[in-house]
Amino acid sequence: MSTKEREEAMNEYGFNTGLLHGTNEKYPQGATQVPIYQSSAFRHDSAEDLEKIFDNKKMGFSYTRINNPTVESFEKRVTMLEDGIGSVACASGMAALTNAFLNILQSGDEIVAACGLYGGTVELFDDLKPFGISVKYVKENKPEAFEAEITEKTRLVFAETIGNPKLDVTDIQAVAEVAHKHDVPLIVDNTVATPYLIQPLKLGADIVVHSSSKYINGSSDAISGILVCGKGLKWDPDRYPGLAPYRKFGPFAYIAKLRNGLFRNTGACLAPQNAFLNNLGLETLGLRMQRQCDNALELARFLQGLGGDIEVNYPGLEESPYHEIAEKQFRNGYGAIVTVRTGSKEKAFSIINSLKIPLIISNIGDTKTLVIHPESTIAAHISDEEKLQSGVFEDLIRISVGIEDIEDLKGDFKQAIENNR
Repeated sequence: MSTKEREEAMNEYGFNTGLLHGTNEKYPQGATQVPIYQSSAFRHDSAEDLEKIFDNKKMGFSYTRINNPTVESFEKRVTMLEDGIGSVACASGMAALTNAFLNILQSGDEIVAACGLYGGTVELFDDLKPFGISVKYVKENKPEAFEAEITEKTRLVFAETIGNPKLDVTDIQAVAEVAHKHDVPLIVDNTVATPYLIQPLKLGADIVVHSSSKYINGSSDAISGILVCGKGLKWDPDRYPGLAPYRKFGPFAYIAKLRNGLFRNTGACLAPQNAFLNNLGLETLGLRMQRQCDNALELARFLQGLGGDIEVNYPGLEESPYHEIAEKQFRNGYGAIVTVRTGSKEKAFSIINSLKIPLIISNIGDTKTLVIHPESTIAAHISDEEKLQSGVFEDLIRISVGIEDIEDLKGDFKQAIENNR
């Protein structure tokens, strides 16, 4: 399906109809789902055919490390949802981030990043330092703060649509304008918001990344990641010399370089079985996200009403410093993560252990409500300063709200909090 056809499909249909019918793919034997092509390699009729595939002169599959029909189907669907021109699916969200960054960075380059990032991403940035790639974190998530940190060495700007677990909201359009003013791309992690709430490429972002293990999958049964390329940025060959040989591909230069180099050679490919599970999950993304966002807003308001020493953070609350930008930027909701501060680590642990419905799991985006103590888990290996930047405190509980009946969730959280006062 061409870029124009994808755009027409999403313009013609609503979100859920587009999810189910937008790519208009036809599967063998009348199947209603793409088959699992559980094959490491693919046969061809002649040596000449395989030569053309390896030389990028003919479409086709050769080896699943490079691509696979089941994986490609997943890539097409996410490309359509994010209004991109092409995607690369990876073995995990961290693999997708690594590929997204290193495809254009080299020693001596700088990243300017938002401050409210997921701990794993902060750890990845630390891992890049021995390779001569440095990171500068903005002091606050505002366009002018990004502007203040950009230098001649800056080669990309990075942010999350909704910070995890800080829950700060990035003004995508304004930050994209700042990045493009300095001829650098904006890469956005859209895992927490998903394309159901926002399509960052339409607001000026250049690359969108997902840990598709989360809301896209929806059932915590497959690890995966995906990056989606937009069509807007014109890559300066002097700033990005690695992209120079791929200028002939126009807006596809970034994807062409990645598929012909780093992605293929590092081998962090997505397994066909996991791509199949993601395709199943995608079909209910809109329904799940709407219920989860509705539940999150109602739960946040309920927890806020309990008073006492419980401090609630959620972009949907008017008291949130990010409510105004969330209201302007998102459609259909404010995300499905709520955080609460409880006063102490001991109390946070006690509340978590008193809950009966939520599962204590280091994941988000499941149909079930999940809780975790970020400071001792997902942020355990970052510095105290980095924890502060990421909105991680020792008394913080992160709640990934699921699709349960909201009255049951409210009752469970009420008893857990009141029994620990």
